[in-house]
Amino acid sequence: MQDNYLGTIIDFASPAGELALLAPDSVQWRVYKNPIALGIGGIAAVLLEFAEPRIRSGVWDHSTYKADPIGRSRRTGLVAMLACYGPASVAREVIGKVNRMHGSVKGTTPAGESYRALDPVLLDWVAATASYGFLMAYDRFVHSLSDADKDRFMRDGDAIGREFGARHAPASVADFMAMMDRLEPKFEPHPILFEFLDIIQSGRAAPGTPRFLHRAIARASVSLLPDHIRHRLDLGPKYEPTRADRLMLRAAGKLADRFGSRKSAPCQASLRLGLPADFLYRSQAEQKVLLQQRRELAPVTA
Repeated sequence: MQDNYLGTIIDFASPAGELALLAPDSVQWRVYKNPIALGIGGIAAVLLEFAEPRIRSGVWDHSTYKADPIGRSRRTGLVAMLACYGPASVAREVIGKVNRMHGSVKGTTPAGESYRALDPVLLDWVAATASYGFLMAYDRFVHSLSDADKDRFMRDGDAIGREFGARHAPASVADFMAMMDRLEPKFEPHPILFEFLDIIQSGRAAPGTPRFLHRAIARASVSLLPDHIRHRLDLGPKYEPTRADRLMLRAAGKLADRFGSRKSAPCQASLRLGLPADFLYRSQAEQKVLLQQRRELAPVTA
């Protein structure tokens, strides 16, 4: 499967043997393969980012999301998959281009506070919210994860976050909560939060998916936010997922965790490393044996 991002050809299947930024036995490789977790978690991450006025203004004033939600969502998703599964050299090249684009993003919030996209505090928060969103969506709507795996996921996310300029990634879920506590005094409700959720619920960002599923995903995303943050952002009962929402999304999440297209990034990345295409859809015990066999037969290149 090949794609193109700002002139860089992306092929998850080559060059053969090249490692990704994260190892195939990482919790990230397990989580990122699930589109339900990524969809729900990605929206939750954006809500937490938009709670912060400087990030909200930077994204809404300088992004194409309002005019082109499909294209913006697709590009964001591609970069996320590349950061996890892509050859490390290509991932770094594309992330470098993203960072250079962000270098020109600066301005002033409606309240008069200046911002710039490459502010280390904001970069840390954006990277942390992505990790938290994906992790908690997988844990809630796909398969429960142990506390050790959750903390490992947050800790290993530093390898991706640093490429985007983050310098203080939370080493555990508790560290993330502490980071959120420090930023919470700046959080505020805003019409942009509700406009963003309206775009998600309308289905404009992914028109091939039934609209009722978009509405369920939006509500599920809100449910990942701690209750006191929901209250602070005025994300009330209207956004509470129904029992039907939860049952449907859990069924979809579990199904997506069992099967993957051979052309998908997770399968192509597995093949690149000399592993079976369905490596990530096998039991963890089988994965461990396959990785050991791969190391003994033909170690991958750095």
